[in-house]
Amino acid sequence: MAGHSKFKNIQFRKGAQDKKRAVLFSKLSKEITVAAKSGMPDPEQNARLRSAIQVAKAASFPRENIERAIKKSSDKNMGIYEEIRYEGFGPEGTSIIVEALTDNRNRTAAAVRTSFQKNGGNFAESGSVSHQFTRYGFLKYPTTTANQDDFFSLAIESGAEDCLFEEDYFEAVCMPDSLSIFYNSLEKVFGEPESSGFLWRPSNLIEVTGEKVKSLFNLIDELDDNEDIQAVFSNYDVSDEDLNNLA
Repeated sequence: MAGHSKFKNIQFRKGAQDKKRAVLFSKLSKEITVAAKSGMPDPEQNARLRSAIQVAKAASFPRENIERAIKKSSDKNMGIYEEIRYEGFGPEGTSIIVEALTDNRNRTAAAVRTSFQKNGGNFAESGSVSHQFTRYGFLKYPTTTANQDDFFSLAIESGAEDCLFEEDYFEAVCMPDSLSIFYNSLEKVFGEPESSGFLWRPSNLIEVTGEKVKSLFNLIDELDDNEDIQAVFSNYDVSDEDLNNLA
């Protein structure tokens, strides 16, 4: 029985991974199509599309699928996707921003509201929490790209608003409208970044501990598993100990 149980557990985990992969690929395809439709279908002239393709490649999204998603943007019969931002409060009063691409506003809003309610959060009106965040464009490079001083100097000279230095990567942020120019400036010196795109950075963090951590992460995971949801941002601060307790 032990072997049978182990096999069933492996099956369950593989099924969950396959499902997440399918959801991820659906999101990537949708983002590439919308990005191509919102600007030029050439990634060299469309920072959003270039970012979407980078993320797709990093996730091993097949090249032919990328090309198909770009081509789909010129299909007049393609459904119309709306870009919608939802906002809410998670456990311990954490602020959460949810970015969606959907062809059914009512379906997505209902799903997001249900996720908040099930996991100790509250769905809120637009503008309720976004004032606590700033939207940026970002470029991320591995630390092997350059030394910290050189990266910082060029990033600031090129218009960076701020730089973040972690053990494995450097991240430079700029104002959203400047991302394409900023990208080109850093690419000339450091090459193509590991990833790029847009993010919401919180102005302050809220500490979450104990059982509330599990509730918060359940909420974020449930939102992230929704094919209509492209990204989730929050201002939580969780200790390494509490993160390890989730494992």
